[in-house]
This record gives sequence, C-alpha cells and structure tokens, in this order.
Amino acid sequence: MSHFEDDVLIIGGGAIGLATALALLEAGRSVRVLEKATVGGATSHGNCGTITPSHAPPLAAPGATGQGMRWLFSANAPFYIRPRWDPALWHWLLRFALRCNLRDWRESTLARSALLNDSRQRLAGWVNRYRLECEFMENGLDYVFRNPKHFDHYAAECELLRGYGIVTEIIGAADYQRREPVFLPGLAGAIHFPADANLRPDRYTAELARVVRELGGIIEEHCPARTLQVDDAGAIVRTDTGVRRGRDAVVALAAWSPAFVKRLGLRLPIQPGKGYSITYSRPEKVPSRPVVLKDRAVFITSWSDGFRLGSTMEFSGYDTRLNGTRLALLERAASEYLHEPHGAEIHERWYGWRPMTWDDRPVLGRSPLHRHLWLAAGHGMLGISMSAASGQLIADMIDGRMPMIDPSPYRVERFQ
Repeated sequence: MSHFEDDVLIIGGGAIGLATALALLEAGRSVRVLEKATVGGATSHGNCGTITPSHAPPLAAPGATGQGMRWLFSANAPFYIRPRWDPALWHWLLRFALRCNLRDWRESTLARSALLNDSRQRLAGWVNRYRLECEFMENGLDYVFRNPKHFDHYAAECELLRGYGIVTEIIGAADYQRREPVFLPGLAGAIHFPADANLRPDRYTAELARVVRELGGIIEEHCPARTLQVDDAGAIVRTDTGVRRGRDAVVALAAWSPAFVKRLGLRLPIQPGKGYSITYSRPEKVPSRPVVLKDRAVFITSWSDGFRLGSTMEFSGYDTRLNGTRLALLERAASEYLHEPHGAEIHERWYGWRPMTWDDRPVLGRSPLHRHLWLAAGHGMLGISMSAASGQLIADMIDGRMPMIDPSPYRVERFQ
C-alpha cells in the first residue's frame, strides 16, 4: 500500500470511537471515523449517562450465579434470558458463572477501577478544555434501598470497596428522606458515592464529534464499513461510497464487533445484553443527583429538560423488538420509590445492546493476528464511563507511548 488517506481509520462513531479519535488527534494523528448511521445514535444514545467509579466491582461476583438462576427465565426480573437454542450464549454464561468467585472478582475490580478512575478525571478535563456542553455534573450517585436486608448487605461491603479507592457514605433512612423528600416513605437507607458524576449522553457524543471535527478529524456518517482488509502495509476499508485507506484501523463497534472481526480470524466472546430506557419530560420534583433503585436495579437520572429511567439486562440475541414487559419494569420500580415517578410526556422508549464480556472487562489493544488492527469493544454497561480512558489507552499504544494504565488486563489474547 503506497498511499494513506489517514493515519487511523476508526470504525464506529459511538462514545468509544469518538473518544479514541479525540485522543489520537491530541497526539497529532490524522483520523477518519466511519459511522454506519449517526454519531452516538446506537449504544451510546439511550443510557443514563452516569460516570461511575463506584461500578468497579463486576457483575460476576460471589453469589451472582444463585441470584441469576432465580431470575433466569422470569420476564419480570431485572435479568432475563429469552429461551432459545444458542450454544455461544450458554458457553458465555458458563464462563461468567466460573468467574463468580472472590479471586476473579478482585482481578476484574482492579482492572475496571483503573479505567473508571482515569476516565472520570480525564473526562472532566475534556469538559473544561473543550467546553463540552453536555450537562456534566460532579455531584455523585446514590444507591437507594427499600429492602433492609439489601441495604445491610451493601452497607457491609462499603469497607471492602474503600480498599479499592471507592469512597462511600452510608445514610440512614430518616436522614436520606430529609435530604431527598422526592422519595416515598418506607426507605431502608442509601449509600452515597461522592466521586461519581453524570452527563447527558447524546450531547456528550455530539460534543465529542464537534471537537473531533474542529481538531481536523473527519467523520463520515451513513458510511457503513462493509469489509476490512489488514496486512503488513496497513488497512483498507470498503464502504458504500468507496475505499478508505489508513496505516491503522480501530474497530469500535460495540456489540457488533464480534461479527465484524470474525472474518479476520478473531474471536470476541461478546454477548449483546439488551438494556432499556424511557425518557420523559422533567417532572417538577426529581432527585438531586442520579440514583439507583438498588432493589430493582433501575437507574434514574434527570437533565434540564428530561428525566430517564433505565436498566434491566436481557439476553435475547440481536432481537430488535421493544419489549413492553421490560419497559413496564422500569415504570413500576419508579412508582414504588418516587412521589413523581415520571414526567407528563414520554419523549422516547428505547433499547440498546450492551457489549458484554464474561469477565466484565473491555477488549482494548492490538490484534494478535494483525499489526495494524486495534480493538476497542466489550465495555458492557460502562461505555460512557470508560470512554475517555479507553480512547486514551488506544491512542497511546498506537502512538508508541507508555500508557498511564497497564493495558495487559484488557488484551484480546485472553480469549483466543
């Protein structure tokens, strides 16, 4: 290959792809982002926009297997599997179950914490440096409980979390009710995570795209990458509007990454974990910060003109149906906790596929089979939270610089 249009082609224009583009541009590289639809319009769009160092502990935790089995086929549970023959999913679930022990929990917690803490600070720096207008707020996040046993269980874990640098404040029911009168009586208590933050995800990705363009990056929307060819000379991507050539290519296609790189001989055991959200007009009275209704595993966050309920985990493959039962779970949970559980108008009912790995760690790094191919996928429910650190880590490795974070826990070789 004798001519390169760009230093780096980034396939995927969500939060991870755009953050990688920004970090590469800061390093002096030229970039071109290829997005099949619109930037930030898929997985990055409808989540709750929380930036959560508090979420360093993985889903694969001691006891998680038993709880999952109780929920397994119940459409009304936070976790649901649509019954079907899917050997890849069952293999994934087996590997997940095998990691539900303290040793693997600690390993994943350390790896996730490194990314989350770096990303939290780096994202705040980007907001200030580039004046990102995305309603970024640094006022923490609360877990709120109605079940006393759940509250006592999580409160007892706070000392363990502090060992990983996760600061917590345990708040009794009466004190929390005084602080947050929007909640109905009957709370058991709350846990406050002061280091967390939040933003409006659609505006965050729009602002990242703005900065990428201002720094000289090229973003091509409605430009799906049909094929990718990588050799010792570089990368060639064929699109509907022609061929794009780069010295390197980064695949940042979230839950669609496994199918795309399978043609190149790479195996990514990423399952699409389907999440849901409902966005309303903003009620008159809302919690002062994002909250997790922990007994129901439902997030609540609000912005200047919006109010969002989100979460649930559904393994149903790439099913494009909007499941009314799952959406009703969100509404039911909010009505159990809040005086005003929703706004007057529904703005959007949404689903998106979270790219879930069985060890709850993303895949970040060079392909073991291709010198000029890089992978940035598998962020699960934490794509927004991990975006700035993931983008910087990929940029550092492509640029040949020593990363601020040890990249070894995220290498794809652990799956090959």
